[in-house]
Amino acid sequence: MTDMARLFLLLGIAGAAVTFLGSLALWFLDEPRRIRRALRRVLKSEPEAMVLAQGRGRGAGFSFETGLAAVAWDRGAWCLIYRIDELIGAELVIDGQVAARVYRGEPRRALEQRVSSAAQVTLRLIFDDPRNPDFDLDLWLRGDEARRDDWSPQAAIQEANSWLARAEAILRRPPAPRPVPVVAAPPPPPRSEPRDDDPPWDDDDDDAPPRLL
Repeated sequence: MTDMARLFLLLGIAGAAVTFLGSLALWFLDEPRRIRRALRRVLKSEPEAMVLAQGRGRGAGFSFETGLAAVAWDRGAWCLIYRIDELIGAELVIDGQVAARVYRGEPRRALEQRVSSAAQVTLRLIFDDPRNPDFDLDLWLRGDEARRDDWSPQAAIQEANSWLARAEAILRRPPAPRPVPVVAAPPPPPRSEPRDDDPPWDDDDDDAPPRLL
């Protein structure tokens, strides 16, 4: 083999290796996979239900095995964990208006109007947490048509509407019983042992007749 052929062979192998490593990095750093890994880590289980706002780095997942729910943003770099029974509702917001919703203890308000176009479609999850009560997932924003050919406002609305049905099923589940804290009984007081230097009892005093005054 000539030096030129050997050089071409080495260049081909190096190019194939670089292409493989680049493809592997893109696969590993893919936004949905990163969010799924982050949710799996904080939920301590594979999420049975998961929704993503692709292109926004946000997602939410539920694990019925561990009884936990979690939301993630910044492509999974940040997460918040809730109990599943802390979910109290979900809303479908179209262009700033609540078009459908479901809340715990209320009948579901279904989507009544047919929407052909929208500038923004948001799925809002609401939790019983005063510090972090809600989490927005923008499933559609104006300009997404240039970024994704397989997505549309109608598809985003359908996805959000199906998630309202999932949220309703979650809200109908009975809350998991919480463990009753066990309070340990206080230890019994230590028994006092007789001291060796106690004076002996005077048995003669017991036998002596009573003294008359």
